[in-house]
Amino acid sequence: MSADIVSAKLLYFSPPPDGSRPYFTINADPATGERGRNWAPEEHTVPIENVRGKEHNYTLDTAGFQFVKKPAKHTQFVDEDDIRAQYYPESVALLKGVTGASRVVLFDHTVRRHMPGASETDESKRQPVTQVHVDQTPDSATARVYRHLPSSEAESLVKKRFQIINLWRPIAHPSIDYPLALCDFRSVDPERDLVPVALIYPDREGETFGVRYNEAQRWKYQREMGVDEAVLIKCYDSSKDKDVAVFTPHTGFRDPSAPRDAPLRESVEVRALVFYD
Repeated sequence: MSADIVSAKLLYFSPPPDGSRPYFTINADPATGERGRNWAPEEHTVPIENVRGKEHNYTLDTAGFQFVKKPAKHTQFVDEDDIRAQYYPESVALLKGVTGASRVVLFDHTVRRHMPGASETDESKRQPVTQVHVDQTPDSATARVYRHLPSSEAESLVKKRFQIINLWRPIAHPSIDYPLALCDFRSVDPERDLVPVALIYPDREGETFGVRYNEAQRWKYQREMGVDEAVLIKCYDSSKDKDVAVFTPHTGFRDPSAPRDAPLRESVEVRALVFYD
């Protein structure tokens, strides 16, 4: 195997054995630290290519993701209000600069810190996600627009092209422990590979895509992504152009080439509604 390719285990979606609608709860059980679901992950070992030096081959509209080199001015990522006040505006500017969008609305963010053995009993203990997934389905993407914007605006905005894009970056140190793997949209079979999964919140319901294993899928990552680097991950695109990537399956994974003493992963992701005139 090439030095630029690692062989790693990924967790895929496997449908409920009884044929029921799959679901996943957003909140962990306080007693167990586990999130509820009616399906079991399915492990597969796949090749994941390090695209360091070849990043130009992957763009939002071709692969569904795009790497950028842009240090963040805000570097603490400890206080939630400071993140919104300081990191949000620079993230909006970065997203507009890369996409050419006329309007960007950030609707939430997550700071993740790998803490082996810790339970996700509250927001301060969010761990890297190690399940292959797509954050939004078409229905839940449209619902997001209506959820975060006045209905009078949303009605006209969803008639034009819009996207949901995550901006993900390492914080504190490079991402060596549990980096992010991204699946090239051009290697995905949407009809076969994707299964809608209900995402259960305490007060509402959303929907994501579980991703089935498919040998044809091509996985990529940027080895040792630095704090001055980031990746834009397309979660949805309403474009009707068949040549445009619509989404990106992704997951955190244990890189077998990483040193055993690598610092534990710390990252931040902001989620954005992206609109075009």
